[in-house]
Amino acid sequence: MPGALEHKVVFSVRWENEWLLWVQREKNGLFIDEENWNEFVDDNRLAPNDVLIFTHEETMYFQVQIIKNGEKELMEAPPEVEPETEPLHPKPQETKTATASTSASASANGGMSSRVSQGCGNVKSHEQYLLNPKNAYFVKTVGKKNDVLYVRQPVIKEYGLKFGPVDSAINYHLPNGTEETALNKVYTGYPCFTGWGAICRTHKLQQGDTVVCELERSGDVVTAVRLHFVGK
Repeated sequence: MPGALEHKVVFSVRWENEWLLWVQREKNGLFIDEENWNEFVDDNRLAPNDVLIFTHEETMYFQVQIIKNGEKELMEAPPEVEPETEPLHPKPQETKTATASTSASASANGGMSSRVSQGCGNVKSHEQYLLNPKNAYFVKTVGKKNDVLYVRQPVIKEYGLKFGPVDSAINYHLPNGTEETALNKVYTGYPCFTGWGAICRTHKLQQGDTVVCELERSGDVVTAVRLHFVGK
């Protein structure tokens, strides 16, 4: 069927970042999904004169060499541009700082926290889902493609998160009390967890649905993700 998603392929570069891309079938053959390809191009700052060398290392896994302007191979990541991220939970100490006008506004509203008065009202509503209010968390909006669950850089920096080795186990704790085992991965340079797509299908999550992802840790290492389906 033209346009149908057929396979997933992994591109790996010299500095060990990986990208997971969908391959789709068109009339003239198989093509990389345009959205995935554009992400790979943007992340690596590819330009018209750059040369890419693809080496097929194993099934659906390619090592990609990037030759900038056809002259010098890129051996490390180009300067980052911060990606768009889901809303995240500020550090507790940040909630204590407020301007005089903010404090006055909070008092006038019966002691409302400074975060709410500064336009982060959704943060407080999301906190009510947490099993442990001290846990790190982020809010995920279900998208069109739900292969893996990414943890973006601002969340990692905010909480000082660390992750287990690639392919080590991690657990999802689901709202119905069950658990699903998944694997730690690194795609597009970001830590992520497999099994997210299966969870979305099993629990009939639709595009635009909101999930509060509460991260449980041993020390600083994330060991489990407790999922809270908002409005379900």
